Amino acid sequence: MELTWYDSNSWLIEMGGQRILLDPWLVGDLTFGNTPWLFRGFRSQPLAIPENIDLILLSQGLEDHAHPPTLKELDKSWPVLGSPKAAEVATELGYETVTGLPHNQKFVLNDRVEILALPGSPIGPTLVENAYVLTDLQTSTKLYYEPHGFHSPQLQDLGPIDVVLTPVIGINILGFLPVLNGQKTTLELCRTVHPQAIVPTSGAAELNYSGLLTKVLRLDGDLSQFRQSLIDEGIQASLWEPQVGVPLNVPQSTVG
Repeated sequence: MELTWYDSNSWLIEMGGQRILLDPWLVGDLTFGNTPWLFRGFRSQPLAIPENIDLILLSQGLEDHAHPPTLKELDKSWPVLGSPKAAEVATELGYETVTGLPHNQKFVLNDRVEILALPGSPIGPTLVENAYVLTDLQTSTKLYYEPHGFHSPQLQDLGPIDVVLTPVIGINILGFLPVLNGQKTTLELCRTVHPQAIVPTSGAAELNYSGLLTKVLRLDGDLSQFRQSLIDEGIQASLWEPQVGVPLNVPQSTVG
């Protein structure tokens, strides 16, 4: 298994001989509802668009996961799999093959990788977006992804899961309203699925943010605190620290 981080929640997952582009934000700014005065994410230069993609996988329909400027640049012949809301976005942008995957449904990619949708992040009072469990059908290696740290109780029936891709540092508004869950929920996840490797997502390495909302956002924890928490809890999982654009090879001895 090889994972390449493109900052924020954007990843290239290579498993089962397949190349899966996850929640890509590679070009252009990030805003919500065209309100840069409220929130704007930007990078100094765009990232190169990877080639030979077998699947675009989208967890949410919001702009930070189904990023319109990036999706407009990608090859519309690449198949898209996403939450029903994300599938709507991809369809409106002209993708040729789009599949919406409701919770508890499975999709098999080229007989190589099984993708199971689970309940993930709540968006407003009625919408719950997707988390995913990806399984290499040859090796049975499993990867779990949820970008906001909202983990379904159903995971207790799916473990062990070899690699978890989820936040370990939380973000909240003025210390009260969580935007991203972090250390506490990730530790609970580790107790549930017993991963061999934890790979943080939702961070910002080369990105910059501006706007009114950034003035009230607060970080909760850091990687060193989380690593110490793993030790204190007796959790044997390795904590990986990805760098933008650098492939992260998860050795076979670590998974499976």
